[in-house]
Amino acid sequence: MSGFKNFLLRGNLVELAVALIMALAFTAIVTATVDLIMGLIGKIGGQPDFSGWTPGGLPFGAWVTAVISFLIIAAVVYFMIVKPYTMAKEKYFPSPAPGTPEDVKLLQEIRDLLATQQGRPTSGQSDI
Repeated sequence: MSGFKNFLLRGNLVELAVALIMALAFTAIVTATVDLIMGLIGKIGGQPDFSGWTPGGLPFGAWVTAVISFLIIAAVVYFMIVKPYTMAKEKYFPSPAPGTPEDVKLLQEIRDLLATQQGRPTSGQSDI
């Protein structure tokens, strides 16, 4: 029974549950936005759903509707989640300045120290 308790109380399981709940809640927003944009496309094109279009008896209309919906969903997710998240991440957690990582600097110092102990001049090159 303690194994089951540990499984339920693991941090990853809780994080996954929260992510799923948030994704399901956000689905309503994305679906409503897609319906709104498809309605606008329908006003321009005369119909919001292209499923009835079957040139040559092939259901191209359903495919066109699915492609347009996918592109709208991708745009909504990008502009409502990815782009704001990336901007906030850079604002609050900026990327480290470019340069030599600390571990490489430490290795270079060790190399130079060993070289001076052995009486060799240090080259200054980072060929670790």
